[in-house]
Amino acid sequence: MLIAALLSAAFAVALAAMLARAVPRSVQQERLIEQINDLLPQTQCGRCTFTGCKPYATALVEGRADTNHCPPGGDATARALATALNRTYKPVDAKFGLTPPVPVVAWIDEPACIGCTKCIQACPVDAIVGASKFMHTVIAAQCTGCELCIPPCPVDCIELHPATTLPQTGTFITS
Repeated sequence: MLIAALLSAAFAVALAAMLARAVPRSVQQERLIEQINDLLPQTQCGRCTFTGCKPYATALVEGRADTNHCPPGGDATARALATALNRTYKPVDAKFGLTPPVPVVAWIDEPACIGCTKCIQACPVDAIVGASKFMHTVIAAQCTGCELCIPPCPVDCIELHPATTLPQTGTFITS
């Protein structure tokens, strides 16, 4: 019984020591992460090498990433991030992808769509609707232009178009 009590006490001391070393984020740091996240385009594309915009914002605040890793946000976002974090501005690094000159959205050539649902599974913002073996369509107002739906499409029926000049063929759900 005494041995069990001593082992429990030793475990409690070790756990307390580990928790004491873990430095929780301050409220100020959490607010800064939210502010930086609000500056990002919320494409959740992963081009920055993080799993989404919030993890990238966290890495920026913690000093683990630079401000020029977001092609969808472009140079304007890189500049805003640099200003908010009091860092030197750097244009978007091409190794993370090309910055589109205008906002783009995905467009599905509906007659060519075979209804495989691979694009739906790839879309990080649920901007594609449809059912298995039925055509799919893009909710243009929700699409962030991240391009993640294009590679898994087996029939190559998805294209990116400028958000302001969507093709007139096909069905677009705008809200």
